[in-house]
Amino acid sequence: MATGQALPSSATPTAAPRRLLTTALWLAFVIGVLGAIAYHARTGAVSPRIANPEVSGVPRPVEFRWGSDFPIQEMQWGTVGMMALLVAVCVRAWLRRPGHPNVLMVLAATGIVWQDPIMNWAPYAVYNPQLWHWPEDWPLVSISPTVEPFVVIGYAAFYFVVPFFTSSWILRGIQARASVDSFVWRRPLLSLGLLLFAMGFLFDAILEIFSIHAGLYVYSQVMPWGSLFAGTTFQFPLIWESALVTVVMIPAGILCHRDDTGRTRAEKLVQRFRWLPRRPALGTFLMMFAILNVAYFAYGAGFAAIRAAKLATAVACPWPFPEAKVYDPNGFYEREGQSGPFFEGHWNGWMSGQPSGRPDVEAPPNGGRCGPGRA
Repeated sequence: MATGQALPSSATPTAAPRRLLTTALWLAFVIGVLGAIAYHARTGAVSPRIANPEVSGVPRPVEFRWGSDFPIQEMQWGTVGMMALLVAVCVRAWLRRPGHPNVLMVLAATGIVWQDPIMNWAPYAVYNPQLWHWPEDWPLVSISPTVEPFVVIGYAAFYFVVPFFTSSWILRGIQARASVDSFVWRRPLLSLGLLLFAMGFLFDAILEIFSIHAGLYVYSQVMPWGSLFAGTTFQFPLIWESALVTVVMIPAGILCHRDDTGRTRAEKLVQRFRWLPRRPALGTFLMMFAILNVAYFAYGAGFAAIRAAKLATAVACPWPFPEAKVYDPNGFYEREGQSGPFFEGHWNGWMSGQPSGRPDVEAPPNGGRCGPGRA
C-alpha cells in the first residue's frame, strides 16, 4: 500500500507546463490585440463621412469643466493602466485556480464590446473624435455615430468588477448583522440583484456625468423627461441610461454569486444544461457570454424603441465637436437652428422608424435655440 501511495499521478508532471503554456498563449493573444489596436489607432475626424471640411483644428464652442480636452489623454492612459492591472490580477487568479469563474466573467464582459457601436447608435452616444479610435469606415465600427474609441475596452470593470464586488461586500456586511431567517439570507440572489441595481445605477450616473462634463462624449439627443441638463451639451438620460445598464450588471453579478456549496450560479447552470461536460471552464464562459449578449441586446432594444418613437427630441446644444459634421439623423438639430453640415449616419431607415431616411427640415427663420450666438 505504501508503494501505491507513493506512485505519482500521471497528470501531475504535465499539469504545470500545460497551465503555463495556456497562460503564455493568452498573453500572446492580448499582446497581439494590443498591437493591432496600436497599428490601426487614429485620432480626429479623418474620414470624409464624418469630417467637417469647413473647420480646421479642434475648436470647442462650449467650455468643458476641466478645459478643452484636458482630461482626455489622462483618461485614456488611465484605462490602459486599469486594464493592465486587471489582466495581471486575472492571470494570477487563473494560475492559482484554472477556470476561475470571476476571470471567465471578466472575459465575457469584455467580449460583449463587439456590440458597442450598436449601443452607441441606439442612444445617440457621440464620442469625441480626438479619442484614440478605430478607422471610422470599418463596417461594424461605422454604425457608431462618429467614432468607436478604444476606451470602451474597460467594459469588464464597468459591467462586472465594480458593481459585483461592491454589492457583494455590502450584502455580506448586511448578512453578518442579520438573523438567519431574515430576507437577505432567505433570498440572497434577489438581495444581490437589488443591490446591483442600486450600486449600478449610482456608479453609472457618477461615471457618465463626469465623462460628459469632461468632454469624453455626449448624448446628442435625449428624451427630455427623466434626463439631466436636457437641451444643453451636457444632457444625460439619467433614468433611461442608468437604469438600463443594470440589465447587464445584474445577470453578470448573479452568475458569479457563490452559494453555500461554493459553486457559482453559472457553474450550476452549465451542469444543469450539460454544456461541454469535458470542458467545464469553456462551458461556463460560453454560458456567461451568451447571457450577457442577450442582456446587452435588451439594453439596446430599450433605446432603439425610444429612437424609433422619436421621443429623444432634446438636442445637445451647441454641437460640441465642430471638426465633425453634425450627427442629425432626425433633423432635430437643423430644426433648432444648428448650423451644418449634417450627416444622418447608418441605420437611419426603418431601424430608426423612418423608412425614407432623414426628413427634409427647414431651419427656423429666427435662428432657433441652437442658432449662432444663441447656444
